[in-house]
Amino acid sequence: MDSTRVTEQPTSFERPQTGVDPVDPRGAFVHTPTAARAPGAGALPVQGRPGGDVTVPVTTAHSTPGTSEPGTSTPFGKGKDTVSDPAFEHSQPGAEQTAERDTPRPRPAPEGIPVQPADEQDRPGMNTDGQERRSGQSLPPGRPTPMRRDGDRLRFVGAATRRIARGIDLDEIVMGLCRATVPTFSDAILVYLRDPLPVGDERPTGPLVLRLRRTDRIPAERDTENGFQPAAQPEPNELDTVGAELCEVRPGSALAEVLRGVRPVFTDAPAARAALPELLGEGGEFAVPDGQRAILAPLRGRRRVIGAALFLRRPERVAFEADDLLVAAQLATHSALGIDKAVLYGREAYIADELQRTMLPETLPRPTGVRLASRYLPAAETARVGGDWYDAIPLPGSRVALVVGDVMGHSMTSAAIMGQLRTTAQTLAGLDLPPQEVLHHLDEQAQRLGVDRMATCLYAVYDPVSHRITIANAGHPPPVLLHLGGRAEVLRVPAGAPIGVGGVDFEAVELDAPAGATLLLYTDGLVESRLRDVWTGIEQLREKLAAVAQLTGPDHPPPLEALCDEVLDMLGPGDRDDDIALLAARFDGIAPSDVAYWFLEPEDAAPGRARRLARRALQRWGLEELSDSVELLVSEVVTNAVRYASRPVTLRLLRTDVLRCEVGDDVPQLPRLRQARATDEGGRGLYLVNRMARRWGATRLSTGKVVWFELNRG
Repeated sequence: MDSTRVTEQPTSFERPQTGVDPVDPRGAFVHTPTAARAPGAGALPVQGRPGGDVTVPVTTAHSTPGTSEPGTSTPFGKGKDTVSDPAFEHSQPGAEQTAERDTPRPRPAPEGIPVQPADEQDRPGMNTDGQERRSGQSLPPGRPTPMRRDGDRLRFVGAATRRIARGIDLDEIVMGLCRATVPTFSDAILVYLRDPLPVGDERPTGPLVLRLRRTDRIPAERDTENGFQPAAQPEPNELDTVGAELCEVRPGSALAEVLRGVRPVFTDAPAARAALPELLGEGGEFAVPDGQRAILAPLRGRRRVIGAALFLRRPERVAFEADDLLVAAQLATHSALGIDKAVLYGREAYIADELQRTMLPETLPRPTGVRLASRYLPAAETARVGGDWYDAIPLPGSRVALVVGDVMGHSMTSAAIMGQLRTTAQTLAGLDLPPQEVLHHLDEQAQRLGVDRMATCLYAVYDPVSHRITIANAGHPPPVLLHLGGRAEVLRVPAGAPIGVGGVDFEAVELDAPAGATLLLYTDGLVESRLRDVWTGIEQLREKLAAVAQLTGPDHPPPLEALCDEVLDMLGPGDRDDDIALLAARFDGIAPSDVAYWFLEPEDAAPGRARRLARRALQRWGLEELSDSVELLVSEVVTNAVRYASRPVTLRLLRTDVLRCEVGDDVPQLPRLRQARATDEGGRGLYLVNRMARRWGATRLSTGKVVWFELNRG
């Protein structure tokens, strides 16, 4: 049984058998001794409404037992005859003597049903003069009883609204409404909502379409007096098939008029009965029980009607009463306002998710000689945006820049500052500045953004040819390097001051990056929490990496994606107080035998020499089939370089999964692809590169530029 069901002060319970106490604090049926009832005893006292007197029928010499004459009822506790009835509930020996002194409000008897102001003559058990006829006999067990007091309804409404208010999204609120009402208030409920739901002050467009969002019905198994026992399988009921998936509300229709009326109505009313076929589909109205056993309640939000709820009771259950319309109105109002807020929250969450998604890399690049994997976790489900970020930026010479940073805070402001710093870091990386210079410019940018715009950042550049990595740090936790043999090492990097402090220098260090090693960059949310400090968390991270590496052996590094998942698994429940950004880089490197590098003087003979050098390198690598294409493209790019260069031109070939050619010079202007005219003698070099190369590009450096292209091998 779902433990989240509303159990506070149940207002509809199984009618107990004789000798059964229905109010055991544990919610079970407990047999209790009952006082013997005198033959011919009158009915149980009627529970009065709050603020009024409780009256009890009095047996006189001229009245028969169990009946009372008009005018013979007296207020409880104001006369001696008020306790002369031996049928007084929970009567004990000597009750007649103590009733005059103690005048507590009697507990409502199980058989007591309050007299409603309307339709009294039509209710079963009523005399012809409008008085309630009581037989003293209980209904068979398993028959739910109605709410007999205003206090019952208030307690139910309070418990139900608390259950509805606990929901934070649309599904939770609708589920809360269903579970709060079934089976306490109704045997079944159908909740229809607009499709699509308008957000805030948006004006809905198109026709009004209601979609069946959720249904809930009374379970087949019920409680018995001996606990939970399987009951006999109930016969199929028409309530199990009520409800159509979609309903279009036509302007001026009966359903539109009912929804416009806002207040709940019984479905036996002419307007509601005419609206049922439109809501439930053709023939659906015949499945709704006759009489006051169904309530149609419009759901109205802050601006407009957003749906409807249909409460249903089975024919064998007591019908709804007039006061139940007020209960349905309260349920509908709280649910509609909650749905309005949930839709607004969903829109805000969507905006936050989109903002965070666009500020982080959608996909990581695949640079030569390194493999990458990443993870990002927000601080909490309700804080979807934060200031943590990571990035991987390809650089000239097959190098790659690895960046991870953390802006102070977990708000939209932090995310906006993070986005600006990330964009600045990408721009500075494109200039091929040293890591310490990149951090220096980021520090200046943070100061321009405002006061107290502080962040930590770690910037590293990996060169797969030299197998070296250069790292600069601005107050960020140090990276961890996992070697191929399984040893995990916390790199000794100068901490530096956070970005935004101003007036500080940043220092860069160059370290070995052996092939097969894995570098882990992370934010402090991974290693710091309320349960541990930063350095304790870093040590636990180092031990975790070493333990994972032992699983694959000393000669095989662990899979990169699985390694990231294992690292995040070190966080226990409640052990995450901050955002987490994680970037892992596996260094494969490029072997020296796969690299050819030359310097060319800026002279007319340089293109011819470049063609000969490229041909010899391809013959050494066994790639003679690419000689014609490579010689043609190298000749065109080198010719453009020596035409404007004043210093030696560099030519480099790299053999990886593709063949990459890089030509560098000291001219910062980047070449542009243009369409040459038929009479032009030049301008077709880049056109040939664009048509024949797999990829090509140009990158500006601090010392000039590099033009590169790639060709598929084989």
